[in-house]
Amino acid sequence: MAAGGGRALALPVEPADLAADVRALVARDRPIDEALVEAAVRGWSHNTRRAFRSDLTIWGDWCRGPHVDPVRAVAGDVAAWIRALAGVDASTEEIRAMATIDRYVVNIGWAYRMAGLDDPTAAPLVKLEKKAARKKRGVRQRQARAIRFKGDIADFDSPPAGVCLAHLVKACRRDLLGLRDEALLRTAYDSAGRRSELVAIMVDHIEGPDAQGAGTLFVPWSKTDQEGEGAYAYLAPSTMRAIARWREGARIDTGPLFRRVETHFDGSIAGVGRVGLHPNSITLIYKRLVRAAFEKKLLGAMGEAELERWVSAVSSHSIRVGVAQDNFAADESLPAIMQAYRWRDPKTVMRYGAKLAARSGASARMAARFSAGPE
Repeated sequence: MAAGGGRALALPVEPADLAADVRALVARDRPIDEALVEAAVRGWSHNTRRAFRSDLTIWGDWCRGPHVDPVRAVAGDVAAWIRALAGVDASTEEIRAMATIDRYVVNIGWAYRMAGLDDPTAAPLVKLEKKAARKKRGVRQRQARAIRFKGDIADFDSPPAGVCLAHLVKACRRDLLGLRDEALLRTAYDSAGRRSELVAIMVDHIEGPDAQGAGTLFVPWSKTDQEGEGAYAYLAPSTMRAIARWREGARIDTGPLFRRVETHFDGSIAGVGRVGLHPNSITLIYKRLVRAAFEKKLLGAMGEAELERWVSAVSSHSIRVGVAQDNFAADESLPAIMQAYRWRDPKTVMRYGAKLAARSGASARMAARFSAGPE
């Protein structure tokens, strides 16, 4: 079995795959725009191509329910789907977040254009239904629970508290699995790495250590760097030492840095895989380490119910959110944070720091000033 291991990355989506999905849903015997399909495959990321295929399936399943022929679907059909997804109309459909609904509509529109059909998602009715759905559902996305370096503290000199990187590192096992987990945690924090970036790290992407023991990580591609210009991230001396221990223990000289660690049923180490972790493994590893920290009594007075809330809210993005919050707490500027950690949208970074700002902004200072006086 694999302990926080994962599997090899899915095979790349080829033009024929997308073309087949579009033809099966809306084209059938019609010719499709092969050039548009091929350009989409070359221009879209792997995750975008995968989401496109999944979204076509979801639309096709819905059409079969109310007996809508996807080829002849009109704006009213798309509007009804949006109402069902947003929970406006009574439906057996699972209610989705607005960001997800928006993605569905965009991808379905692409499919109709690829098939040379009128795009039913472009009608004013669909735009107004999306606007109405936003009013009902709200546009705020569920944010991953932040994993900061020392936890939810106001003073960086304070000891670690609660679920934090320091406690997760301390909870790592003292074997190959623990060496892998510590190196992964530290690299994720230093680089604020997305899951796709972490699993794509190759040994030769890391340079150093320098005279001070620090290193650099080359990130050849990321979600916000579709053209592959690449970027660099700083790796602290402690991170470089953790990577060195993991590489030495696992005998990794080339290839993927973070790999699955196979364990026997009794938990002992069976071996180290040859391929990189699957992106989905990152969340599972973080959740497992939160539970390990709880079992080792590192999380203070946290009870079982709070633990479960924490575990359910942790995702592969938790450390990235924590990095943003730590940088805001350290009074780093927004442009500096965006440049260092490969963010393109300032609204995303500000959303991550919103809760922290509420506790340290003008309203918090004013409330503290008055609460210090006589009641």
